[in-house]
Amino acid sequence: MFDHVYQAIAWLKGYPDAYSAGMGAALLIFAALSTFLLKVIFINGIYRLFSQSPLVQTFQQLPTKVISRILHVVPALSIMYGVPYIPEISKTISTIIANLCSAFIVLTLAMALCSVLDMINTAYQSRTRATQRTIKSYIQICKIGVYCVTTILCIAALVDKSPLIMFSGLGALAAVAVLVFQSTLHSLVASIQISSSEIVRLGDWIEVPQFNANGDVIDIALHQILVRNHDFTLTTIPTRAIVEGSFKNWRGMRECGGRRIMRSLFIDQNTVGFLTPEEKTDLSRFSLLRDYLIEKDREINAWNEKLPEAGKDEVNQRRLTNLGTFRAYLEQYLRNHPGVHQGMTLMVRLLDPTPTGLPVEIYVFANTTAWVDYERIQGDIFDHVISILPEFGLSVHQSPSGVDLRALRPDYDPLRA
Repeated sequence: MFDHVYQAIAWLKGYPDAYSAGMGAALLIFAALSTFLLKVIFINGIYRLFSQSPLVQTFQQLPTKVISRILHVVPALSIMYGVPYIPEISKTISTIIANLCSAFIVLTLAMALCSVLDMINTAYQSRTRATQRTIKSYIQICKIGVYCVTTILCIAALVDKSPLIMFSGLGALAAVAVLVFQSTLHSLVASIQISSSEIVRLGDWIEVPQFNANGDVIDIALHQILVRNHDFTLTTIPTRAIVEGSFKNWRGMRECGGRRIMRSLFIDQNTVGFLTPEEKTDLSRFSLLRDYLIEKDREINAWNEKLPEAGKDEVNQRRLTNLGTFRAYLEQYLRNHPGVHQGMTLMVRLLDPTPTGLPVEIYVFANTTAWVDYERIQGDIFDHVISILPEFGLSVHQSPSGVDLRALRPDYDPLRA
């Protein structure tokens, strides 16, 4: 068999061009075949090595993204060292091919290194701490450095010069590099500040009005922060804007376990007045008001008894009001509501009168941070409060509607309306 091969080679030597083409084809076949065999051996070996390891999930991309790229160096090395042995090939072409192979090897190793960095980031994200701090921005900075060095090495390989010569010229290009990478440097500083101060974490609910962002942080990268809004749209925010601007982070609300309810009822001021004895008797039906009415009557009677005889008139005496009694009822109702957080601020207060009524503000915290449950609790409270107002002789102020205006007509019939 080998005799036939030697005879074929001897015959091809009589045709220099065909012999050179045949040697080149043989070199390419050898390079491709060696790469294929090495991939089969190494990739199967890596799979078997990590198949029984707890790190299999972390390193499941090792064969395809790292090993396979490193093995691409094999055909480049085969061609680079095999080309000089091809007869009838000029030294210039041999040098050019060798330089191209060198640049390809550098680029392939750089891509493999970037794949390793991606694997490190993936392994880190599988940890619990990754939800608080992300290293993605640092990984991106490392990639930028790898690509910069790779570019210099590839150029040095293509022009067949020492890379030290090109590195020595970096000092002169520093000013240009600062201008070119100005945004990247600012983003790097901002990313370090965000990571060190933890003003934003993955999963935080943030509001950034200038970017119309209102949702959860799902990614923190070098140049931008990705927010998934409540309507499932995505908003990108420059990293610098978070550090240099202002925004609202709802993390504290989630960590404390309660979400604030701060809403006002606007009472019609014409319905505010003193309670008559009959009205007080009627309100004593409310179990939440019995202790309050007894205590308040005792306090008011004690105060009124101290008045001189000339001041015994009702206009000089203290009396219960329907609004004050309603506020006392509302406070007791909130203290007994199962959806209100009893360990946080609970307050019912009057605000300054307005042309649209007298605001009675409810300031409490729901005992949940879930949005749907929070809205349900808030709705239950105000449904009840608005419905119970007539029992105190109070009504909610609202602007006149079409029905109100039609009621002023002498011939108005509500049945036909």
